[in-house]
Amino acid sequence: MFAIGRVFGTVLTVALLAGSAIAQEPAHETRIGQEGFVSPRATLAQVDWLVGQWTGKGIGGAPAMESWLPPTGDTMVGTFVQTTGATGDGGGIRFTEHMYLMEQEGTLVLRLKHFNADLTGWEEKDGMLTFRLLAIEPCAAYFHALTLRCADPEAPGEGLFVAVRMKSDGEKVKELIFRFEAM
Repeated sequence: MFAIGRVFGTVLTVALLAGSAIAQEPAHETRIGQEGFVSPRATLAQVDWLVGQWTGKGIGGAPAMESWLPPTGDTMVGTFVQTTGATGDGGGIRFTEHMYLMEQEGTLVLRLKHFNADLTGWEEKDGMLTFRLLAIEPCAAYFHALTLRCADPEAPGEGLFVAVRMKSDGEKVKELIFRFEAM
């Protein structure tokens, strides 16, 4: 009877530990829209907190920068620079992104293209990634697989938080997190 109790106790402990590990898994910062979702109404005026120059740590902790210009017509232009983080020479460019945040059909859409350090593109010549808006809040814009929000909604303009869900080698999906401060 004592042995059965010890086995039951061990199984219960393992089950509780497994349950706590699952419960402690971080929630995703990005959102995914269901097939056929309808984007909410939104304008560039609702993301004016995004305008500025931002710096922080990017992939692998290497320095990264993001900049957003004020709207020109119905488009805001942004750039992202991920450095190599190499020491000694100050590091170089690992890759960049050229982004358009646009008003389109009463909502917002974000389009971007990636470029290597030598300016060769990742996407096909006329290709780009398109992120459709899922939700808009004060100091936050949630696109399908991409989040842009104020680091602190009480202090817009001081910090920018960016999360992007991506799939690279194989089928494993991961989320990249970028925390920026105003330059």
